[in-house]
This record gives sequence, C-alpha cells and structure tokens, in this order.
Amino acid sequence: MSVALATPAAGRMCPADYLYAPSVFDRDPEIETEVLYVVGGLYGNLAALEAVERLAAAESGPTAMVFNGDFHWFDAEPEWFAKIDRAVARHTALRGNVETEIARRNDIGAGCGCAYPPSVADEIVSRSNEILHELRGTVLPEAKARLGQLPTNIVAQVGPLRVGIVHGDSASLAGWRFAHDALDDQRFRAWLNDVRRASRIDIFASTHTCLAALRDFALPAGRLTIINNGAAGMPNFSASSFGVMTRIATTRAPHRTLYGLARDGVRIDALALHYDHRAFCEHFLARWPEGSPAHAAYWSRIADGPDYPMARAVA
Repeated sequence: MSVALATPAAGRMCPADYLYAPSVFDRDPEIETEVLYVVGGLYGNLAALEAVERLAAAESGPTAMVFNGDFHWFDAEPEWFAKIDRAVARHTALRGNVETEIARRNDIGAGCGCAYPPSVADEIVSRSNEILHELRGTVLPEAKARLGQLPTNIVAQVGPLRVGIVHGDSASLAGWRFAHDALDDQRFRAWLNDVRRASRIDIFASTHTCLAALRDFALPAGRLTIINNGAAGMPNFSASSFGVMTRIATTRAPHRTLYGLARDGVRIDALALHYDHRAFCEHFLARWPEGSPAHAAYWSRIADGPDYPMARAVA
C-alpha cells in the first residue's frame, strides 16, 4: 500500500495545481455549437456511454460532446479502461480528479483527489483512495501522459450564452461549491456574484459531487445558471437506475427531459441515461465483488439509487 493511502490528508486535500481563478473563463470559446452534451462522472460505465451515443444520434444537427472528468473510475482492468479511453478520445474531454491523479508522475499524497469536505465520512474517503490506487495500477504510461495533457476547464458558446464547463466548480478542479447544498447556502451568494463578474460566464456545467442540481441566480453582476449532472454512470435519485447528463442547446431536445429551464433562447436540460443496468451491474460485480472497496462504497447506490429525491435537484 502506498504512503498516500495512509496519509490523513489523502482524499481530502486540494492540491495547488487544482486551483484556478474564475477570471480564466473570460476568454474566447474553444467550442461553438447549437447542441452541447456535457457528460460528467461516467465512472467507466460502458453501458452509459452507449446510452449517451444513442441520444446524440437522435439529434437533428451536429452535437458537441464534452466529457468533463471522472470518465474513468470502476474500469480498473486494462481492456475495460482502454475501451473507455478510446471512446472518450473521439470527443472533447477535460480531466477530473481521477484522471489527474492517474496521470500524476509523483505521488503528492492527494489520494483520489476528491478533496472531500468534512461532512464525508472517513471510511468513504479511504475507500476512494483504495479504488484510485487499484485503477492507477492498470493504466499504461502513454494513457497517463495523454490524460495529464487534458485541460481543467473549457469555454463553449451556445447561441448567445457563454458556458463554462468544469469538473468541480469555477475555482477548483475538485471544488464542492456547485454541490446542491452549497448552491442553496446564502453565504455563497457574494462569491457567486464575484464569479459571474470575473468569468463573464452565463452557465456553468459541472459534475464531481455525484448528486445532480440545477439552480438559476439573479445576481447584481448578471444572471447565472449552474447545472451539475451528478453522475452519468450511476443512478442519481432514490429508487432509480439511470444516469444523468446535461444538454444545453438552442433547440428542444428530441428526448424526454427530466427537468430544465429556458433562458435567452437556450434550453438547459437534464437528460436521463437509461443504460443497460443489468449489464453494468454484472460488469461491476465481476471486477468489484463483495468485500472490495468499490463494492463497499458504491454497490448500494448502483443497485437502488442514492437517498436523494429528484425534487432536491431543482429546489
């Protein structure tokens, strides 16, 4: 077991190279499109990846697809990892904490890089560190090098709106201030206003926290919409078995949406990813049987969904 797994800060610390200023988003967009898919937290779920591609194929026009980090996680087998890596490489991607820590050359004791807040139990943090340790051992050097070159954020233009695509939040790759509970905390309103002013971003699309949220703020600096898709590769709501991804577009979705809003001629929607749940469960259990860290940390959620009703995502 590596030193990082035994370090108390592993999994909770936020490495300095995760940080960036909200002003970095005040730049020309890397993507200009009428339909944008943001797929966060795929976690190695091949069945969910197939579901994303089916949704994209139903669009009437070109669709830009961005994987905003943690597309790897449960795929701690060389062939499984390679399938995910090849598929994601066909699209635009940024690195999440998982990809960053896979690619890191020198272990700095960050563990999984999740930067978990104090509210997360120590055993969850420890299991995540163990999963990352096993995953890192399956990755070829050339894959590590490529993942390490991915950006930490992307700016897109959809219609008249500027979209900041991040893994965590507008200041950190593993930030938690786009989590549903943080977005509802009045103490963060001044910070959100500063972010809006410095970034000139209209919509932030994030993931990382594993629980979906959509919030719309009328701020002195301007309107700001934040959508967090939770996880594309795991159930997001109580008694559910589907993942969630974000669609931002100037056209209505050709699919049924879970929830969303419209502003300035742009639709911002959460889409369900109805993947082959049975196939994913079988694949997961073959690699992560009972007694493994991923089984202890995630099997209950994968089988039955988290204790999180959909109403909380749009409160």
